Amino acid sequence: MAVQRVTSRNARFQQWQSLLANRNKRQRAGKFLVQGVRPVSLAVQYGWPIHALIFDGERKLSQWAGELLREVRTEHIAMASDMLADLGEKNESAPELIAVVGMPADDLDRIPVGGDFLGVLFDRPTSPGNIGSIIRSADAFGAGGLIVAGHAADVYDPKSVRASTGSLFALPAVRVPSPREVMDWVAARRASGQPVVMVGTDEHGDCDVFDFDFTQPVLLLVGNETSGLSNAWRELCDHTVSIPMTGAASSLNAANAATAVLYEASRQRIAAGRRTLTGRAPEGSPAAART
Repeated sequence: MAVQRVTSRNARFQQWQSLLANRNKRQRAGKFLVQGVRPVSLAVQYGWPIHALIFDGERKLSQWAGELLREVRTEHIAMASDMLADLGEKNESAPELIAVVGMPADDLDRIPVGGDFLGVLFDRPTSPGNIGSIIRSADAFGAGGLIVAGHAADVYDPKSVRASTGSLFALPAVRVPSPREVMDWVAARRASGQPVVMVGTDEHGDCDVFDFDFTQPVLLLVGNETSGLSNAWRELCDHTVSIPMTGAASSLNAANAATAVLYEASRQRIAAGRRTLTGRAPEGSPAAART
């Protein structure tokens, strides 16, 4: 495939650069920038549209980059190291390769809902790094998707993309403007036979997180970093859970809180799977407490 060269900070370069800092331009273009071996490889593996591969035209490429350029049929752009460093937002060295990746539609039906559904809703997050961190935790602990609700930081902000360490490409992340879209989606899932339970995190929850049964289909609601869940989301919760804490800390970072609850949900589900095999509930599980 022919290689194009960009040797000046021309209009094309400025367009790519705008994808880093300008959310509106990212949204209008429907594209964002991705760097790093794992994130770019996962974007390709999971079939995300790769609009261009921009690589360092001044140095010998690694085996990974060479194979990527041979296998991915898209526009290939050779660029000077200092210009690539600007797109990579690195002061010390330029990344070897950057991918220009297309955004999928913000469609809640991208999130699969089955009998073992576990999803996360993040209410009005202000930190893109927290969005990426929750995506990473949700992916690690078996969740099926993330919903980012309301006026919020951008899922495709470079800080979010980096913090997800590639999990963004494995886990559907969907932006919605208000509770209405989510409730219509949940109602449709319930009508189709999936009894999704909406569970909010709150320091004054109905019960401690380890006393709630997370083996049922659950949509976990996590509040804004400063003010927690909005009143609208609180009223829509079927249950709320709290994370017991000791020490001087009064609360957890939103991403840390979500990770703690996701871990507990994963632990319960693994235990339930083992219980199915052995025919008995592990001591200390919610199921054991009920028997």
